[in-house]
Amino acid sequence: MPETPGSDTPGDLVELGRVASAYGVKGWVKIQPYSSHAEVLLDTATWWLKAPAPLARTGALSSLSPVKVLACRAHGASVVASLDGVADRNGAESLKGWGIWVSRSAFPSSDPDEYYWVDLIGCQLWGEREGVPELIGTVAEVLDNGAHAVLRVARMAAGPGGESVALEDSRGRALEVLVPFVAAHVHHVDLAARRLDSDWPVDF
Repeated sequence: MPETPGSDTPGDLVELGRVASAYGVKGWVKIQPYSSHAEVLLDTATWWLKAPAPLARTGALSSLSPVKVLACRAHGASVVASLDGVADRNGAESLKGWGIWVSRSAFPSSDPDEYYWVDLIGCQLWGEREGVPELIGTVAEVLDNGAHAVLRVARMAAGPGGESVALEDSRGRALEVLVPFVAAHVHHVDLAARRLDSDWPVDF
């Protein structure tokens, strides 16, 4: 089972998946990754687990707790793993629904033209109007449509003081747009500046 959380919990933890079920009878668990970056789970020696909401509401299990990964391998679109302290199927079943978190600093280096989805969230997406850059919005989520990643962008506009203001429809609902994250549309990524430049239309 996870260790008792301490004050050394990393401040850069990223949720990468959840325990879907037990796997076999020897305490292995099956993990459903949230994105195509399952290799991060395979290459990390320590995961941090968090109980699902119903358990977390009790208070005792509301924190992230570290667990040592004894063995881990890909299993189709899932990942299966043996965790320290989980010795049988009952122990594995008790972790069903728990979130799997990993320190961002433990991620393997990506190739120059590849990006971890978590790094894209919060970036501003810019388009052009008559050749002049204009803000489209902020990346709220990255999705996978099977062929490529898709950015779910919360529409924003520059306010009178230069600040970003969320746009809403006539019913007060937040406006969003889905933008394919492919080189044909998003032609420049600057993670340091938290900015993506694209040819996506500002008006749609």
